[in-house]
Amino acid sequence: MSHQPVPTRYNDPTLYRACGRSGLKLPRLSLGLWHNFGDTDDFANSRALILRAFDLGITHFDIANNYGPPPGSAETNFGRILRADLAAHRDELIISSKAGYPMWDGPYGDWGSRKYLLASLDQSLRRLQLDYVDIFYSHRPDPATPIEETMGALAHAVRSGKALYVGLSNYSPEQTTRAAQVLRELGTPCLIHQPKYHMFERTPEQGLLAVLAKEGIGCIPFCPLAQGLLTNRYLAGIPADSRAAHDPRFLKPEHITTAKVAQIRQLDVLAKNRGQSLAQMALAWVLRQPAVTTALIGASKVSQIEDNLGALKNPTFTADELARIDAILAG
Repeated sequence: MSHQPVPTRYNDPTLYRACGRSGLKLPRLSLGLWHNFGDTDDFANSRALILRAFDLGITHFDIANNYGPPPGSAETNFGRILRADLAAHRDELIISSKAGYPMWDGPYGDWGSRKYLLASLDQSLRRLQLDYVDIFYSHRPDPATPIEETMGALAHAVRSGKALYVGLSNYSPEQTTRAAQVLRELGTPCLIHQPKYHMFERTPEQGLLAVLAKEGIGCIPFCPLAQGLLTNRYLAGIPADSRAAHDPRFLKPEHITTAKVAQIRQLDVLAKNRGQSLAQMALAWVLRQPAVTTALIGASKVSQIEDNLGALKNPTFTADELARIDAILAG
């Protein structure tokens, strides 16, 4: 039996914001399937996360061809959930996928060639059991492929009906400017850019956010909680069930230094003074940027999605609060 969504999921119109200068609105928080949706994860929990997010008004689900593990399994599992539970609600969903990192053996399974991107998109659609994705990304720039070829492949994906919009991820300000120009000339404007952006990683402030605002491209930061560092998970050490403890590929225990924990504790105090959890404040801090349309959250528990949405209850910062955050981050 398919899922019966709660009828109140769209009661808050302020949850949605136009993506750049496009007509597409995205929820202020989107759910990413980078972790916790592969074949090594509990399928029932993965399903619960997706359905609870949808019931809370989160309509955007972000994947990539290599998410798992193993690579591809997050798309396969999401496709199963779509078919069983949300098939009747496909037109209420924004589903994105990407290609750009290693996916299969040989010279055509990586980077940004037309061959790789379009073959990968076809594979993604089969795994997802979909005719099209809403957004298809170039996951990273390819130094060995002309940007015109990569952008041409994205534009072809739209012309062929296999994607509705296109996006970029991990592109520099200069690369983004050139890519946006090429896509405009091809009649397929760039919709969105996905950079890493959080309190400990502020590189997008060094030109990228300005480019996105000028070009009318939306921004969807990934890792806004710094792989869990910007939560209360590590205030008293490394929990046994935390990412740093059981999957140190992305957050290594040695990254959780005494100095870093001291900063996190100071940020936590400031968040409590704002009536928020640290995670809520960290999300609000990212979302305060005018160029940012939505923040891409991950979750291993339903309660984390529910808590993260609390960021929208106090989205503004005083000048003093921003100055205090800057001072803490500067050490």
